[in-house]
Amino acid sequence: MDVIVYLIPIAILLGGAGLAAFFWSLRNGQFDDPDGAAQRILFDDDDEPAAPRK
Repeated sequence: MDVIVYLIPIAILLGGAGLAAFFWSLRNGQFDDPDGAAQRILFDDDDEPAAPRK
């Protein structure tokens, strides 16, 4: 039962660190375009056709 005195503050600190990292990533634009990379792979921007395989 004495261990819980140490575990609760550690859990609160780790949760706070995770929350701070999440808000930092929001502020720095990490979640601005979640669908861009998924749709970008569908479009071929090359002007010349690919060489045929032998």
